[in-house]
Amino acid sequence: MLNSVDNSVAYSYANALHVPKDLSSLNDKKLKEETDKFEAFFIKKILDVSIKHEDGLFGKDAGDKIYSSMYNDAISNQMGGKFGFSQMLYDFLKSRS
Repeated sequence: MLNSVDNSVAYSYANALHVPKDLSSLNDKKLKEETDKFEAFFIKKILDVSIKHEDGLFGKDAGDKIYSSMYNDAISNQMGGKFGFSQMLYDFLKSRS
């Protein structure tokens, strides 16, 4: 025989959650964040190809490729969303939805 389960705590928690009324603005914000991330990824790939650290910032040791990749990643994350590619992609995707 199954006993009834008290769901009152779950219901009160679900009712306490704040769900925005305007989901389109939330989706637009999320879309813009994702297009900025894609632009950062694109910039990182360009930096990985174009910047070869021969005698640069990092020496030749076991972790030089890791540090170089982390450096390019940090730069690309700061530059993401500032070149206009992200905005162009956002506008294109927004017009298709």
